[in-house]
Amino acid sequence: MTDTDTIKRYLPWLVATALFMEQLDATIVNTAVPSIAASLHVTPLSLKSVVTSYILSLAVGIPVSGWMADRFGTRRVFFTAIAIFTVASVLCGLSLNAPMMVAARLLQGLGGAMMMPVGRLSIIRTFPKNELLGAMNFVILPALIGPLLGPTVGGLIVHWTSWRAIFFVNVPVGLLALFLVWRHMPDYHGAEPRPLDVIGLILFSSGTAILSWLLEIFGEHTLDPMTAGLMLALSVALLAAYAWHASESQFPLLRLTLLKVRTFRISVLGGFITRLGIGGLPFLLPLLYQLGLKLAPWQSGLLMMPTAAAAMGMKLIAPKVLARFGYRRVLVFNTICIGLTIGLFALVGANTPWYAIAGIGLLQGFFNSLQFSSMNTLAYADVDPKDSSMASTIASSFQQLSMSFGLAAGSLVTAWFLGRVPQTDQVMVTRALHHAFIALALMTMLSSIVFARLRRGDGESITRSKAATAVAQDPAPLSQA
Repeated sequence: MTDTDTIKRYLPWLVATALFMEQLDATIVNTAVPSIAASLHVTPLSLKSVVTSYILSLAVGIPVSGWMADRFGTRRVFFTAIAIFTVASVLCGLSLNAPMMVAARLLQGLGGAMMMPVGRLSIIRTFPKNELLGAMNFVILPALIGPLLGPTVGGLIVHWTSWRAIFFVNVPVGLLALFLVWRHMPDYHGAEPRPLDVIGLILFSSGTAILSWLLEIFGEHTLDPMTAGLMLALSVALLAAYAWHASESQFPLLRLTLLKVRTFRISVLGGFITRLGIGGLPFLLPLLYQLGLKLAPWQSGLLMMPTAAAAMGMKLIAPKVLARFGYRRVLVFNTICIGLTIGLFALVGANTPWYAIAGIGLLQGFFNSLQFSSMNTLAYADVDPKDSSMASTIASSFQQLSMSFGLAAGSLVTAWFLGRVPQTDQVMVTRALHHAFIALALMTMLSSIVFARLRRGDGESITRSKAATAVAQDPAPLSQA
């Protein structure tokens, strides 16, 4: 077996293990939010800062990950990222109050910020385009076990022990991932060294941080309109200044000219809008089940299992669906289906049968999985291999930013309709959550307009068979440094 064959054999498992840890952590935390809130003496809705701080840290840290991977190599950066993530998980479990928890989650987010895009970059540089869809699906498939186990394991841990134990689950998984990185991670470097765009990092990070924080404060009604308006203007000004800076800089942090590649631009923009709608679900669904329906944490976890199970099943047939119908038809139709299924959660109440809720979850997981497979691979259909690092960084940055905004938007709508009513009022909490689901559904369906701009043959370099591309494309991965 050649070195290339060995890398192709072990790399998907390695990246999947890291993604498993990330997804397990996220879903366990979401399920335990009401219990953590009671322990730390805060309201469950205000505890969204624990979730948003992690996502915000990802959005701020991801832009640097591409430069770090090119400068220091994928193996060293990936190893460091997993180590930071694991240590931060322990600190989360030892937190005594909400600020300590937020600080630990910020550190954890920095580890995740390096972990996800560097792992994706390694996959892109190892597999040719005609093998990319299969490799990506293989990576995501084991990682979906995290959401499958997370809600149930988190619910059982909270029910039988303490919420603090949920963070310690990451330790054995992190140690296994570190071992796999040390043994089998390829060490790719950038073709040409480039300086770090410090000015761009300050402008982009400050703008996104202020904007995400502002959305969170809006949801709690603690900021007067004038101050909020000034903060919003500052955030927009910082992001606009970054866009101007990137156009003038020789080595920008995020090279926005890559958005001129049509399929990449549509994938990033459409994915951004799609995730604005989907981003609030992992936080709002446990609230609906535990506060609205008065279910125990472990019961809430069981109701979220069908979504992950259906997502795993779809990964097995997604390549055939895309090959048969093409990216344009799949993304336009599937986006509308996602919006409709999100809207169905607005019909869930205290008298809704459990099997009906599970059925909605199955549909949600089915359509979400196909959507992510399509968007994540379409982005690289027409990107030059030498731009893969920058493309991965841009796509990951917009992805995490949209998830952060989606979470904040969902919480904002819920808090707006809830007003000053106590969050112990089951009827009013349920009604507010229903309004939030309708708003997220409409937001999600808007992205179908973006995907409608795709052309019939877009993405064929990803979906066509290996035999058909053997002549047109060199299947060898980029050489290792």
